[in-house]
Amino acid sequence: MAEQHHLAINTHGRGSLDITAEIAAIVRNATVSAGIAHIFVRHTSCGLAITENADASVRRDLETLMRRWAPDGDPAYRHDLEGDDDMAAHARSLLTGVSLSVPFADGRLLLGTWQGIYLFEHRTQGHRREIVVTLHG
Repeated sequence: MAEQHHLAINTHGRGSLDITAEIAAIVRNATVSAGIAHIFVRHTSCGLAITENADASVRRDLETLMRRWAPDGDPAYRHDLEGDDDMAAHARSLLTGVSLSVPFADGRLLLGTWQGIYLFEHRTQGHRREIVVTLHG
């Protein structure tokens, strides 16, 4: 058995947003009692990650690393149709990934104590992001 839900998240530019509560609410209200929540973002310039949820400096440090790995405006980039952050955002999306799978049971996500689910916006401007959550049980 499976059920599917859609979320729309407005970002405010580059950075991470904790979407754990939104995903947990879907699981809490599901007709499926146990299984896997597959979370997929329908874009190529943002990504999803499970990471530390207790200390925001972890996410700031991850952003620092992404800045090093995929800098804006690198002169070697050919793809810059939407600005200096265009190709860097696509590369960062590959680093974070666009989907996650999280087990759930009895109406709750089975995340570890210090884990949260984050949407990473890789563009410098805010965007409306669409997320598809499919519960397989």
